[in-house]
Amino acid sequence: MKKHIFNLLSASTLALTACAGNAPAPETDPVSTSRGEITQTGAENTAANKETAQEQGSTVVFNSQALDSYRLSTPENIPSASSAETEHKGTQPIAGSPESVPDPYIAVPLLIENIFSHADSLYKAGNTDSASAYLERFRVIKPLWAQWETKADSMLNEFGKTRAEKAKEFESFIREIQNMNRAKAAFSMVAEAADSLIALVPGDSLTQWAKSQKEIAYKNTLEKAQKEYATIKALADEQAQFAEAEKQATVFQMRYRDFEEALHIQELIDYIKKLALATDEAATKYWESNDPVKALAKADSLAQKEKFAEAKDILGKLKFSKLRKEAVERFNMLADAFCTKQRTVTSQLFGKAQKQKDAAKKKQLLKDAIAPLEKCLTEFPDNPQKQKVEENKKFLETELGK
Repeated sequence: MKKHIFNLLSASTLALTACAGNAPAPETDPVSTSRGEITQTGAENTAANKETAQEQGSTVVFNSQALDSYRLSTPENIPSASSAETEHKGTQPIAGSPESVPDPYIAVPLLIENIFSHADSLYKAGNTDSASAYLERFRVIKPLWAQWETKADSMLNEFGKTRAEKAKEFESFIREIQNMNRAKAAFSMVAEAADSLIALVPGDSLTQWAKSQKEIAYKNTLEKAQKEYATIKALADEQAQFAEAEKQATVFQMRYRDFEEALHIQELIDYIKKLALATDEAATKYWESNDPVKALAKADSLAQKEKFAEAKDILGKLKFSKLRKEAVERFNMLADAFCTKQRTVTSQLFGKAQKQKDAAKKKQLLKDAIAPLEKCLTEFPDNPQKQKVEENKKFLETELGK
């Protein structure tokens, strides 16, 4: 069928070129003596093809539902003839051959529209006889369409039988993979089964289906892994259980080897190790005999009274207790409150400096205004207002240098 369509496209294109360059004389009728022969031949071929199709079986099976339920029906997932042949043979396309076969649903209507357009251009140019003769050459093709349709049905019938046989042959693989994905089995298991199916060369649709099942399994497993990742990280961040977190992360890395790039598991392990190295062993032992809940309440009370140094000391120790999460949150709040107070002092001093007429005194006030900002950055290097504090400090230093 492809050969017939290709010949049709080539012949019609040549006809377009020929007519455009050298239109036939008005009295010339290139189809007058052959139309009856072509019609008769086309009818005979059509009847012969119908008899052949009937011999193959009265029931057309090309719409095999068994296989259709597994195939990817989107047009962009249907491989071209050349690419499918290349994949099967494992060789490169022959030099000079087209990379892909045109889609007949697009190419044929486009060709016909070009034929009509060319005939219309001849007519508008005043070459009415040439336009008529050209369209006559198009009309005599009509008997061939029935022949081509019959040929297509015959080929589809043959293809359908093969597809149905493949659907039955690989049904056990298909069911196994489907059941694994329904149960959200590990990606490695689904990938192994899908690769085994692909290795058997089951056909383009089932190959695409198997690949899509691997993608589904990857997504399912990744979602599960992300939850476990968050749990392990929380064990270190929120409970200060660094040794246990590192142990779980190492096992986690072995179980999810295929997800290293997506999850950056080694980075998590390094992060936990870094936290463990910063562990205050004395503080850890301190909470074996002291209540962190009471200590947290005391730190809150001290922060409200603006006793920043004492509150900071307690919260620093609480970072190595089971209340690490709460301690980190309170520590950031304390840093924010402390730096806000220091920036307020800076603002007051800068206001006085602006009003000062004496240059020496103004310079001293600017130095005094910078000091609280430096104190904020020293006491709480990673405070929430760090960027603003650094910007304020840079501004005052610029004023001081004027």
